[in-house]
Amino acid sequence: MAEIGALAAASEHHKPARRGRWTPYLLLLPGLLWLVIFFVLPTLSLASQSLQTGSVDTGYTMTWNWQTYTEALSLYWPQFLRSLIYAGSATVLALVLGYPLAYFMAQKAGKWKNLLLVAVIAPFFTSFLIRTLAWQIILNNDGVVTSFARRIHFTDLLQAMHLTSTDQLMSSPFAVICGLTYNFLPFMILPLYANLERLDPRLVEAAHDLYASPVESFRRVIWPLSLPGVVAGTLLTFIPATGDFINSRLLGSTQTVMIGQVIDGQFLQVLDYPTAAALSFVLMLTIVLLVALYVRRSGTEELV
Repeated sequence: MAEIGALAAASEHHKPARRGRWTPYLLLLPGLLWLVIFFVLPTLSLASQSLQTGSVDTGYTMTWNWQTYTEALSLYWPQFLRSLIYAGSATVLALVLGYPLAYFMAQKAGKWKNLLLVAVIAPFFTSFLIRTLAWQIILNNDGVVTSFARRIHFTDLLQAMHLTSTDQLMSSPFAVICGLTYNFLPFMILPLYANLERLDPRLVEAAHDLYASPVESFRRVIWPLSLPGVVAGTLLTFIPATGDFINSRLLGSTQTVMIGQVIDGQFLQVLDYPTAAALSFVLMLTIVLLVALYVRRSGTEELV
């Protein structure tokens, strides 16, 4: 009887443990459902739409028309390439501008840290559209910035670099890249700040004790330890910048059209849904491939 009681007690003891095994899955269920409903199913619908033929008036039928992809790429490969170049340029600029600020905020700002952090996220208090329209005023052809750029021959330098074709800053690749950099700069700074804030200052002091110069300390200590933040920031900047269409539409011209603007036009104006879906799918696969290669090459195990 004593043994039976012991077995019963052990059985009762293990029941909550068995029930507890399902708790993590139940907690994950809402998020998984959200991903399936709002990401997986729309992606599958997009893939299906890209292989259909027809029109809005007659309806669409599945014909496995792979020619949509070849035609879309042959017609719009310049916009694809331009988007990657603009997004890459904006990402590099955001890294160059954001890294020193993130390091200062994390290691040197002291009591000003919170104020600077609020200043970084302040652009989010207004809409993306308003922030982009503000650059139309800043880079106005008769404005102070453009006049000063002409006076110091900065516009000549931009023309030599093919970032503008005239002595004006608006309606040029330069204006589009400026808009992309400004709008996505917080996405670069915040991951860098979060990573650099965890950096132990004693490691830098140890490098100085070993007679390392400031440049050597940065190259051998600070930069390697901040790579997870660099990778996260560059991804959060490059991915949305590649598919952006607001900046190219408001700050650019017909010569600076990005692939996001083409997709938007195909969906809402031309009403060619298969081509728009094919372009969207190619853009998504291109970004996924580039991100996978980049993360693998960066060697940051935290993000792999």
